[in-house]
Amino acid sequence: MFNVVVFASGKGSNLKSIFEKVSKEKIKICAVVSDKKDSGAVQFAVENRIPIFLLSDNNEPGMYNYSKLSRQLKKIPTDLIVLAGFLKKLSDEFVDKFENRIINIHPALLPLFGGKGMYGMKVHKTVFESKAKYSGVTVHFVDKIYDHGKIIAQKVIDVSDAQSAEEIAQRVLVVEHELLPEIVEKFANGKVL
Repeated sequence: MFNVVVFASGKGSNLKSIFEKVSKEKIKICAVVSDKKDSGAVQFAVENRIPIFLLSDNNEPGMYNYSKLSRQLKKIPTDLIVLAGFLKKLSDEFVDKFENRIINIHPALLPLFGGKGMYGMKVHKTVFESKAKYSGVTVHFVDKIYDHGKIIAQKVIDVSDAQSAEEIAQRVLVVEHELLPEIVEKFANGKVL
């Protein structure tokens, strides 16, 4: 079994797409990590009996810091960590411990429209305001710099006729839900190393 841990801060729509679309015979979502107790991702994990680890830098009771979390994830053992709308920067030590086993989905075509502060609607507003004809989705390895790691896959979509950043966001989300489960399957099948 290929063990996947999904990190999410928001609604959890990418978590849901992975859960629904990957092969349950090969791939198991063995934990969800969130920095938001009341996120949709946490609620989805509860509903589907997926273990949850809540992350905090402040050593709050019942929550994990990166050091404690990495020890827990090593015990699982974790084959792949997927950042699916996780808005907190990972610690350098955590990235080192799971080098080349952490991927992120970014709602634009990197290296454009990426970096610190470029997440969610901020990305789509920037794309819209730039009058870019194309946007899309990037799945990349995570390193110690925001949106910097090696690109694994991208999907391009035409947004030349989009009337708003919200319209771009809707189109991009559809593609995220297609690409991310596909890439997780490729990791499980040994097609991404």
